[in-house]
Amino acid sequence: MKGKHKTSYKVIQMTIKELEICIEKYGKDIYSFCRQLTMSLQEADDLYQDTFLKAMELIPKIDNDQNPKSYLLSIAVHIWKNKKQKFAWRKRIADINPITDLFMEQTANPLDLSLEERVLKQEEILLVRSAVRRLPERLMAPTCLYYMENLSVSQIAALLNIPVGTVKIRLYQARKRLKKELEVVLGEKY
Repeated sequence: MKGKHKTSYKVIQMTIKELEICIEKYGKDIYSFCRQLTMSLQEADDLYQDTFLKAMELIPKIDNDQNPKSYLLSIAVHIWKNKKQKFAWRKRIADINPITDLFMEQTANPLDLSLEERVLKQEEILLVRSAVRRLPERLMAPTCLYYMENLSVSQIAALLNIPVGTVKIRLYQARKRLKKELEVVLGEKY
């Protein structure tokens, strides 16, 4: 067997127990991301559940030594995109009225702020989130991944399966749109 050499690669697969640990560790972040993407509590719940159901199916492909949170976020993004595409297709066939959004998220406020300051801060947060939700899908997903999940541009590119340059351009376009809109609403602050 001269010249023939067997190379052994160890594939590290995630176990169900390790996935449960990931759910405990990253579940809140994944759910928050799902809420931001869907803009709806019920749709976020569905997306969150679908994400982890899909993760159960994909356990053999998940490498726990890599970045499992990023992998879970990519599952959520892909499921969300598929649902949006299906909805758009159905809407073209039969004009379906979109489900109204009753989304209202509570955020933690520092206790050292006065009631008036907390109310104003809460209003600002809601205005910014609302502006992000109005971004086109191609801009909203990278913006949420970058600012909510603190992923790097290269991680977002890998997650969305697009070039790094495209992520940078989309983030730039999103910032430009948000700045323009928020300057009008919030004044010179932004």
